[in-house]
Amino acid sequence: MVGDYHIPVLLNQSVEGLNIHPDGIYADLTFGGGGHAEEILKHLKTGKLIAFDQDADVLKNVQRLTEKFPENFVFFQANFEYFTNFLSYAGFEKIDGILADLGVSSHQFNDAERGFSFRFEGIPDMRMNQKAQKSSVDILNDYDEDKLIYIFRTYGELKSAKKLASAIIRKRDIQKIENTEQFNQIIEETIKTEKKIKIFAKIYQALRIETNSEIDVLKKMLGQTAKALKPGGRLVVLSYHSLEDRLVKNYIKFNDFDGIENKDIYGNSETFFKEITKKVIVPDEKEIERNNRSRSAKLRIAERI
Repeated sequence: MVGDYHIPVLLNQSVEGLNIHPDGIYADLTFGGGGHAEEILKHLKTGKLIAFDQDADVLKNVQRLTEKFPENFVFFQANFEYFTNFLSYAGFEKIDGILADLGVSSHQFNDAERGFSFRFEGIPDMRMNQKAQKSSVDILNDYDEDKLIYIFRTYGELKSAKKLASAIIRKRDIQKIENTEQFNQIIEETIKTEKKIKIFAKIYQALRIETNSEIDVLKKMLGQTAKALKPGGRLVVLSYHSLEDRLVKNYIKFNDFDGIENKDIYGNSETFFKEITKKVIVPDEKEIERNNRSRSAKLRIAERI
């Protein structure tokens, strides 16, 4: 069941933001447990939903929705990095809406073997695509100090990035880092803080982002949305940390990831979208109480001009 895999965040607001037409064509770029996808499919009659996910663990949920909505549902086991290629392959050049939930699923966090959480014993793997060559444990053992400093400082916004990177180098010179227990011990010995959970979350987030090239992939995905959407088509994005949200906000507002306004020779702004949500949408207290992992979610909605 979807709820066992992942509780969809801001479900109603996300689906309403797509402004669904019963005969429209929509893309769910982050299928996961299929919660958002199923709700979209309920709104369709002759329309179709094309869904994407690179994680093989979602296939049970895919099978369930394929059986329930055989005429409306198409799935590709693929990263959304090149989603427009798959849309073309399926015969769709322009579509009516795109949904992307950039969060890690509860299933992935709760599966100790996947190594996404510092709460479990195991190997810090963190690959969304389990067939990918580079895992987080490879990063910890192979990256030089400067690279480690960069990912912890940039992707984890960690003030003690240099201190932690140096400690990792020293420890792995003595013994290869092979499991979360070893890595967690290095963190605890290196960074003394009362905000232990917050620090651990930042560090593991940084490793996950680097392992899956999440920032580069997000930029490539966002850059294709204007091409894929029809005029009036909706872009709906759920992000969970400031790095992602900043990119989404800047792309929608300026068509530029650095937040620089681009203008044509006549001084007109060269943006492809208008903001439907001037103010970011966040979960209310009831949703956070029901699903604590939703607390950091930020929803932005835009319409293709």
